[in-house]
Amino acid sequence: MTSHLTHVPAPDGIAASPQYSHVVWGTGRFVAISGQCAFDASGAVVGEGDAVAQARQVFANLDRCLAAAGAGFQDVVKLTYFVTDVAHLPAVREARDAHFAGAPLPASSAVQVSALVRPELLVEIEAFALVPTRAEEESGTTDVSRPRLRSVGGAESAQ
Repeated sequence: MTSHLTHVPAPDGIAASPQYSHVVWGTGRFVAISGQCAFDASGAVVGEGDAVAQARQVFANLDRCLAAAGAGFQDVVKLTYFVTDVAHLPAVREARDAHFAGAPLPASSAVQVSALVRPELLVEIEAFALVPTRAEEESGTTDVSRPRLRSVGGAESAQ
């Protein structure tokens, strides 16, 4: 099945970034995932003081939340990163890249904040996704309102 999302890494007049797509659009069921922090299933903080461990846990939590909505990272159109120090962004990108595995990256924003909900937390990430409707998934077909996943102004995706 072809995807329901179109990625535009660099609209005319906008500098390209290897870290995100400037624009993503598509059709489907909208899913909003609340900001996820590095909590395990029991509510304990994973990786206190360790941005790499926290970023990995946050993306694992996002994966579980997306799955609960019948979605996956391939459906994500926007990520918002909240970090207590921009120096944590490489750890966040590493964890993100492990989940996107070469697929076009979603639109994103990164914000340094003075604190998160608990002082030992370093990273929080929220996600927005568009999920194909069940009828479209079951038929395996797309119509003209569901563009094939592509990168406008960039290389075609291998999905």
